[in-house]
Amino acid sequence: MDLTEARYELVISVDARRSGEYDDVDKQRMRERIYRVLETAFTHAKVARDAVHMEDRGDGVLLSVAGRIAVTRLLGLWMIEVHETLRDENRGLCVPLGLRVGMHVGPVRHDVRGISGRAVDLACRLADAPLARRLLDAERADLVLVTSQSLYEDVVSSGGKFIEPAHYSSARLELKEGEVTAWFHLPGRPAPEIPAAPVPPAAPAGDPPPTADTAAGHADDVEEVQEVQEFSDFQDAKGDDPADAPGARYTVHGDMSQHHDNVYQQPVHIGRITGDAGRRKG
Repeated sequence: MDLTEARYELVISVDARRSGEYDDVDKQRMRERIYRVLETAFTHAKVARDAVHMEDRGDGVLLSVAGRIAVTRLLGLWMIEVHETLRDENRGLCVPLGLRVGMHVGPVRHDVRGISGRAVDLACRLADAPLARRLLDAERADLVLVTSQSLYEDVVSSGGKFIEPAHYSSARLELKEGEVTAWFHLPGRPAPEIPAAPVPPAAPAGDPPPTADTAAGHADDVEEVQEVQEFSDFQDAKGDDPADAPGARYTVHGDMSQHHDNVYQQPVHIGRITGDAGRRKG
C-alpha cells in the first residue's frame, strides 16, 4: 500500500459527553462501554472488522471505513445499532453515557500511526461542536449524529433504509477552518429543534465598555493613590507639615466644583514638587 495515496473513506469521530467529569475508575469503564457499543454495532450491521480502521482518542474513538462498504449502511443500519446498543448499556446507570458522532466522507491518508487529512479534521470538528453538546443536553438524548453538508446532500437527502432526511436539522457552525453547514440527527426522534446560541451577559447599566481613555484614567487613579500614600508616609516621618519644608510645594489637581453632599465626584490629584521644580520662575 502506498502510504502517501489518499483514499475516499467515511470518517467517523465519536466523543463521550462530559468525559472530564469521570474519575479514573469510571473513565476506564466508560471507554469499555464505547468500544462495546461500536463493535457490537459493526457486528450486527455486518461490517467486516478488516474494513474498519479504529484509533483510540482517550475519551472517544476515531474511525474510517473502507470505500467498499456502502455509506448508507453506516448512516442507516449501523447508526440504529449504535443507538440501541447504547440504550442497553445505559439501563441502570446513574450517569448515562452520551455520545456525539461526527461523519464526513473525503480523502484519507493512512500511515503507521493512523489517519490524517481534512476529512478527518472536519469529522472531529463536527463531533466536538458546541452546538452538538448543547443539543445532546437540551434533548436529554443518548446520541447525536452530526454530518457534513456534502454527506447530507450526497447520501442522506436521497433517503434509504433507516435513513430519513426529514429527521435532520441544519445549522451553521463557526469552525477554525471557517463557517460550514452541518446536519443534526437524534436517532429514533423527529428533526431536532436547534437550540439558540447562548447570549453573553450584558454589561451592568451605567458601566460603559472600557476605552483607552478610561483605562488611562484608571492608571492615573492608581498613581494618585500611591502619591497620597507617599504624602502620609512623609508626614509620619517628619512629624510636621511637609508644606513648610524648604523647597517643597504641594499642588492639588481636579475639578473641585463637582460634588454632591460634599462628596467630590472627580479624582483629586495630590502631588509633591521639590527642589528647583517647586519654585516658580518669576
